[in-house]
Amino acid sequence: MKRKKLLLLAMIAATLITGGILVAADHIDTPAVTGQSTDITDLYVFRAQDVNNLVFVANTQGLLSPGSTAAAKFDENTVIEFNIDNNADNMEDLVIQCKYDAASNSIRVYGPVVPSEKGTRSKLEGNITASAAVTAYGSAPVIGTGATGVKVFAGPRDDPFFFDLNQYKAILAGSAMGFNNPGADTFAGTNVLSIVVEVPKTLLNSTGSINVWVESKKKI
Repeated sequence: MKRKKLLLLAMIAATLITGGILVAADHIDTPAVTGQSTDITDLYVFRAQDVNNLVFVANTQGLLSPGSTAAAKFDENTVIEFNIDNNADNMEDLVIQCKYDAASNSIRVYGPVVPSEKGTRSKLEGNITASAAVTAYGSAPVIGTGATGVKVFAGPRDDPFFFDLNQYKAILAGSAMGFNNPGADTFAGTNVLSIVVEVPKTLLNSTGSINVWVESKKKI
């Protein structure tokens, strides 16, 4: 099953296997992307509560109102792919692929695994390493754990990214010199659909820094 890249966002993080937290975010894209299943709003990579694990987070479909969140769905024709470069050559050495299964209303995780294709085209690689039913809006989180220790959560969450969009526009227009403290959170009260994957560091084939970027890829 072949896929081509529908959207490649400039969401790249570099983090140490030993710890640290990095964030990349992008909201309110072009009309063809905003609100679609392929729209990535945030990428987070950080050390888990279990210091032997790393957590990868991809948030999608931003600006969901509370009233529309319950009806929001992942797309079974869209794969969310975390790309991991562990030798600093800016090419993915491992991928973690997350695909929605509509029949079971669950997210299935493949990887971390060495991809047979690199770049803008992908196919599902290897076997399912973890799966979890999508958590319903307002419900307790459902977390699935696979045999290799990979864990996954998928479902709606409050948008965690703080950004004062109106002040940003004022700065660009030259009518403001900088941001206010604390400013106004443009995304307050809106939700995202989130996929969270926790992975043992031993599966990442690295003991130093890794580069991470996330892509949404749609079936063709």
